Amino acid sequence: MTKQPIAEVFGFPPDSKTPEAIRYRKNRLCPYNNKVPNCTKDKVLDPLGVCSIFHGDDLAVICPVRLRQDWLIAEEAAAFFFAPNTRWTTLVEVRLNDKFGKSAGNIDVVLVAYDKNGKVTNFGSLEVQSVYISGNLRTAFFAPYMKNSVQYLRTNWSESKKKSPHPDYLSSSRKRLAPQLIYKGGIFKSWNRKQAVAVHRAFFETLPSLQEVPREKADMAWLVYDLVHDESQNRYNLTTTKIVYTEFKHTLDRITLSAAPPVETFLSHLQLKLDAKLEGAKSENEGDLIDELENI
Repeated sequence: MTKQPIAEVFGFPPDSKTPEAIRYRKNRLCPYNNKVPNCTKDKVLDPLGVCSIFHGDDLAVICPVRLRQDWLIAEEAAAFFFAPNTRWTTLVEVRLNDKFGKSAGNIDVVLVAYDKNGKVTNFGSLEVQSVYISGNLRTAFFAPYMKNSVQYLRTNWSESKKKSPHPDYLSSSRKRLAPQLIYKGGIFKSWNRKQAVAVHRAFFETLPSLQEVPREKADMAWLVYDLVHDESQNRYNLTTTKIVYTEFKHTLDRITLSAAPPVETFLSHLQLKLDAKLEGAKSENEGDLIDELENI
């Protein structure tokens, strides 16, 4: 039987029957520190409560709030940004303007260090990046599950014509992550403030290889996590895989610049297209000549 695609819905595996899982599904709650108690993914009034999906033998985190479990990402970002024993807290969805007053976007999480009088002494940015998906997850899978979970879990998906959703890592990095690094990250770099990006391991592995530097030289940290299944609880827990320290400029170049093939490859491609165009023009000319001869 083909595996259904939903790994977590409202924070729990779809086959979880614990009282907690049932309560979260019933009330459409988010267990991972959303800005409100309820899930707000996709639509506030009718949220798509899927946190992660299966992708082959792996998982793909499709909601950035999923990576906020236990605020582990904030703790590890703070350890990179600030000296030990610093007072700090988090501010979420902070608007960032450029020097002309135009919006550069919202920062997912700003970590703020403050003194005993509550005065800000330092800060750093934490972007939380999940992956876009292709395919109709809501209509084809989520809605049937919420309507009748028992029947949904008994379905043989190999016989279904519904195409399973899959992660689109390339679009997520080029259309979402790269612009964030350019606009928001560029401002923080000009302020000489540190930055961190929290991602799922599967997402990080699709990025170009990044040049690592010692922590003390880094101005950017990649916080890489996995979802590890706890069989006793039948629940996935966020677990640190690794932290990769890099320099902002090199990282931006690696992610935003495409690797160029040999110019000869492109020249050969141009030559083939030109040959085809000229051959087509030659055929058209020969056809016109034949028409003229036939009319004599």
